[in-house]
Amino acid sequence: MSNLLHIDTSIQAERSVTRQLTARAAARWRAANPAGTVTYRDIGSNPVPHLDTAGGSAAAVPPQDHTPAQAAAYARSVAMIDEIKRADTVLLGLPLYNFGPPSVVKAWVDRIVVPGVSFDPATHQGLLAGTELIVLAARGGGYGTGTPREGWDHAEPWLPHGLSLTGLVPRFITAELTMAADNPAMAELRPLAAQSLADAEAEIDTLWAARMSA
Repeated sequence: MSNLLHIDTSIQAERSVTRQLTARAAARWRAANPAGTVTYRDIGSNPVPHLDTAGGSAAAVPPQDHTPAQAAAYARSVAMIDEIKRADTVLLGLPLYNFGPPSVVKAWVDRIVVPGVSFDPATHQGLLAGTELIVLAARGGGYGTGTPREGWDHAEPWLPHGLSLTGLVPRFITAELTMAADNPAMAELRPLAAQSLADAEAEIDTLWAARMSA
């Protein structure tokens, strides 16, 4: 049976564009996998704890030698990685905050990069390879080639590197200029914002389309 892991990370609640996009993608996935199951995590509202001394040191200590704090941190990471291993597809929302990823996304990545669990430390083989990772991203401004803030988006370029040891390879679907609707200074960009959102939605609608038509 197919399984979807759906992860939202935005703190914007119903105003969140990434939440709208992940919900749309989840609906398409359900249509393509009517017998499938869905696991939902909202780490924007219920954050993954950031990596601390116990969590950071646990991976370097044999489990039988863990302190209680290390054991708890290690068990959390193993559970999160197992959740990914059970999934055929992972949907991850990725808003851009202060030109980088939300801290909860960084915490999620830090928690799932564990030698012997998500990658083989001897061969560096990623043990999560083969799991489909769709990242639904949103940016309030424009960061494309030739724009004044080209290169200021440090979320999308970072994520593939952060996950590289695990074997997860993200596919990005991005809507940008999402602040245009509410920012008078960006009023002239509203048509571009609407087109960017429409393009992202259209790309989402092609996901798993072959399964739905089979």
